[in-house]
Amino acid sequence: MRIYKLLSILLEYPDRELMEHLPELSRRLAASPDLDEGERDALDGFIEYLAGRSLTALQEDYVQTFDMTAEHSLHLTHHLFGDDKNRGPALIDMGEMYREYGVEVLGNELPDYLPLVLEFAAYLDDDEALVFLSHANKIFSVLADNLKKAGSPYAALISIIEGRATLARLAA
Repeated sequence: MRIYKLLSILLEYPDRELMEHLPELSRRLAASPDLDEGERDALDGFIEYLAGRSLTALQEDYVQTFDMTAEHSLHLTHHLFGDDKNRGPALIDMGEMYREYGVEVLGNELPDYLPLVLEFAAYLDDDEALVFLSHANKIFSVLADNLKKAGSPYAALISIIEGRATLARLAA
């Protein structure tokens, strides 16, 4: 299982399908060779968090965390521009980049929505994904810190992305 695809799934609004597939996700994590011990522990802990709560409670927490708190937004350009007019061109550029790779964005999400960004990263080869995500590393750092301060279990997921989205990993 590609880590970015998994993170994309876990950062989406929780639904019944996710809850039904938690045991499968746990099995795949255990068998995944591309995770380090810290990442695996963080993902196992997050899946335990999901499994230990009702779907309604998870959905309420998700909305409170990501939709009601601007500092936790999963729309990456929001952290750079807020509602400034310069956000529009950045969104257009991201959408055009997806199209250049032959990726069509379905649905009504903006191209900077983190689960969508991670889906795109999963489409790329490992080095290309790392370079792509490294451009947003400072955003991941701020978002992870904001979520940690709020005591959100989602902080662990963003920390994994932040840890992987650094060009130093290319040299390793």
